[in-house]
Amino acid sequence: MVKVLDNTHKDLGKVEISPEVLISIASIATSEIDGLHGHFAELKNASPEKLNRKNLTRGIKLETKDDGIYIDVFCEFKYGINISKTATKIQETIFNSLSTMTTIVPKQINIHITHIEVENTKK
Repeated sequence: MVKVLDNTHKDLGKVEISPEVLISIASIATSEIDGLHGHFAELKNASPEKLNRKNLTRGIKLETKDDGIYIDVFCEFKYGINISKTATKIQETIFNSLSTMTTIVPKQINIHITHIEVENTKK
């Protein structure tokens, strides 16, 4: 579990968030980015009934260490997009989603591009 550090109401108890919840937030944030292919592009178009733990945790690895949370995102890009801008947009979107929803600020968000999909132009 990841402890949420918020000292506004110390006497109410503690809040812990499962790593799977953080991965789900990161996965949904990633799926919102244009220019992706494969798993995250499929998540973007998936109906709520098809969103499950297996789908939301695929392609993202989260590691908690003493100095913070490290996130690795493994994704496929479409051919022709700006790789640097798209990867940076993924990092910013995950960072903003996690910090806004949980007050947890990740130490690193690493983007691993595993494939570039070239569209078949022949019909």
